[in-house]
Amino acid sequence: MKSFFSNAALGFVTGAAAIGISAFALPELKGTDTRALTYEQLDLFTEVLARAKADYVEEIDEVAVIDAAIDGMLGSLDPHSSYLSADDFEAMQVSTSGQYGGLGIEVTMEDGFVKVVTPMDDSPASRAGLLPGDLFTSIDGKSIFGLKLDEAVSNMRGEAGTDLSVTVLREGQDPFELVLTREVIKPKSATWRLVDDNILYFRVSTFNERTTELLEIAITEAKEAVGDRPVGLILDLRNNGGGLLDQAISVSDLFLSGGEVVSTIGRRPQDIARFNASRSVVFRDVPIVVLINAGSASASEIVAGALQDRSRATLIGMTSFGKGSVQTVVPLGGGRGAIRLTTARYYTPSGRSIQGTGISPDVEVSSVRLTEEQIARIGRYSEANLMNALGNENGTDRDVPHLPDEQPPLDYEGNDYQLDKAIEYIKAERALAGYRPHNG
Repeated sequence: MKSFFSNAALGFVTGAAAIGISAFALPELKGTDTRALTYEQLDLFTEVLARAKADYVEEIDEVAVIDAAIDGMLGSLDPHSSYLSADDFEAMQVSTSGQYGGLGIEVTMEDGFVKVVTPMDDSPASRAGLLPGDLFTSIDGKSIFGLKLDEAVSNMRGEAGTDLSVTVLREGQDPFELVLTREVIKPKSATWRLVDDNILYFRVSTFNERTTELLEIAITEAKEAVGDRPVGLILDLRNNGGGLLDQAISVSDLFLSGGEVVSTIGRRPQDIARFNASRSVVFRDVPIVVLINAGSASASEIVAGALQDRSRATLIGMTSFGKGSVQTVVPLGGGRGAIRLTTARYYTPSGRSIQGTGISPDVEVSSVRLTEEQIARIGRYSEANLMNALGNENGTDRDVPHLPDEQPPLDYEGNDYQLDKAIEYIKAERALAGYRPHNG
């Protein structure tokens, strides 16, 4: 099983429906036993399936409709629980391995359309100018409406070098067409470069199986270039849609000297866990800034929350997405795929649940100048606005969208205002007499 930040009990229904049985014997249950209602609903399901098999205008694919029913059942729980067919399960394993063919884009579903969570760095999607919040309404001229997310993703993947067209709906603009060329996506999920006066910049774009390994390589290269004492360190998690829980923990561990990283609490004892950092830490006492925005989700929020709560970093940017749940992928027997099920909520070291609320930055800075109307639109792009999203169990609401404390001035001519502010902040901190950052 693999945990992310995305049963066989129904098997007998398939067999009954296959031979046209419209009902099956129910055990005699008395009193208030809630199992009675479950059996009644399963009986209803079997009857409906049998009726559709007998009377639908065309012959139905029973396997497909039962798969859809299972997926619908799980999807009614929350936006991140779903059924994965054998093909979808294989595709998911390929995706998290760190290499696959496609466009290089993190997506979800909204109102029946595919919604862009974030385009990956240096991918066909990012080079085409796709933005978080864009909606795909059709792929290669065929409407997406009604497709499952996994079906839509499957349509977007294909042989490297082949083209596909998408119809994009972007708020405030007329629908437009984009033609993208598929590539073998090998996302280099962690990179580094030197910015300004001996300040290290690390970009983590996703959390797949190779993220910590690649970040460690980047850190080694950076140390060879500047040594163990750079002026400061910037960790960019903007538009990072998340990924594997264990990678979020191991990335956080690099910057913390012992203590808690994250805890998870679910209904089962095995879903209650506390994860701690080791005593080893890189760039000890070097000031760190973490950049976040509304596209920073799940595993990104675990890292940002851990470094913020442990006073190891200052967060600059905009409030994050707010996905505070953990999904476990459970393979089903007989090669019948898997289910992706939300099994726990996670909590930052201080005990915060950020489900639906997101993580607020310490210094609120937008990347572009925004109007009240634009802020309202951005505010709708969050976990809390997804259909069937889990509520925050503490009753905490997401902050009301508002203009950020700081925006680029009208005469700003730079390329990345949030990064510029991070550099400015590090310089200011280093200039403070006797400054000694707390090491968590």
